[in-house]
Amino acid sequence: MNLGRTVFSQLMDYVPKREFRSCVERYRGNYRCRSFSCWDQFLCMAFAQLTYRESLRDIEACLRSFADKVYHMGIRGRLSRSTLADANRTRDWRIYGDFGRVLIPIARGLYADEELGSDLRRTVYALDSTVVDLCLSLCPWSRFTPTRGAIKLHTLLDIRGNIPAFFRVTRANVHDVNMMDFVVPEPGSFYVLDRAYLDFRRLYRLTSLGAWFVIRSKTSSRLRRVYSRPVDKTTGVRSDQTVRTVWFYSRQDYPQYLRRIRYVDVENHRTLTFITNNFELPALTIAELYRCRWQAELFFKWIKQHLRIKKFYGTSENAVKTQIWIALSTYLLVAIAKKRLALEPNLYTILQILSVTLFEKTPILKALSHANYTSGEPHVHNQLQLFNL
Repeated sequence: MNLGRTVFSQLMDYVPKREFRSCVERYRGNYRCRSFSCWDQFLCMAFAQLTYRESLRDIEACLRSFADKVYHMGIRGRLSRSTLADANRTRDWRIYGDFGRVLIPIARGLYADEELGSDLRRTVYALDSTVVDLCLSLCPWSRFTPTRGAIKLHTLLDIRGNIPAFFRVTRANVHDVNMMDFVVPEPGSFYVLDRAYLDFRRLYRLTSLGAWFVIRSKTSSRLRRVYSRPVDKTTGVRSDQTVRTVWFYSRQDYPQYLRRIRYVDVENHRTLTFITNNFELPALTIAELYRCRWQAELFFKWIKQHLRIKKFYGTSENAVKTQIWIALSTYLLVAIAKKRLALEPNLYTILQILSVTLFEKTPILKALSHANYTSGEPHVHNQLQLFNL
């Protein structure tokens, strides 16, 4: 007797199915498909993400053990390990890449009113990347070094809500600075960058389009002091200077003045030098803005720990990218459900509850909200928390 819908099918109600079908039709994903559609593939892979399945055999065994409930989860195709493997290998990963880009603006709109942690009202982005190791003998296409295979994940993280505004998967030998060519600057927004992105030509593009940036300086970037401002050294700021580039080509790439701020991190005993094109904010605010970049590090750490993007179900490049994009889409779906259901638990707790309740036929709001939840994540006082919501 059917007493209701499963929690999994209720969660999938937040998928914009019309846009999903558009992505499938764009790349002819269901061409000559007889029994296992792209939607079935997405549901199986999303189930694997939410329940932490280890392999295709694991996915097949779990779903077949609940054969009477699989239909009510929305999976209509005939499920087998080989069918899912073939789908991951042959169906264009761009289907799920485009669908992930559809979910990004939806999630960002829901988190637009989140607190930033400072009085700054402007949008702040953190651009960063991380490397995911692969077995070189199984994935020869991912050669990074003679003995190492890897891919690289790039993201432009919206600090207000920790939602990726831009996400891209590349070979590991693609330099980080190249991603700045794909970022469309928003006038009035701040872009917090690590020193790997220091390229004066690309930074001047941000300035010419009305965006602000904060970036760490390299020792090799020669800058000449033009003017010094008084600073309060009790705040940790050691100097606040107006500078300009020295080298000929650097001056051609960035002809305007820059602002250089030196800040002492007393806790870690480090001296940090920042470069920015903003001359209005206090020097201490610029230094504090750079702390926002750590949110991108926490984002990558979080998805590596709680989503399946370190162990892959396939070895081809298409299968790896398909799994990564579906993992990101699952993350965004849970984030969207959290906001629309006005749930108090953080994403970590929600994922833990979903992993054991997906087959339950109970209202999703009741399953996720009517309990005394405690997060199992350790609290480290000297580290920023990504999902302290």
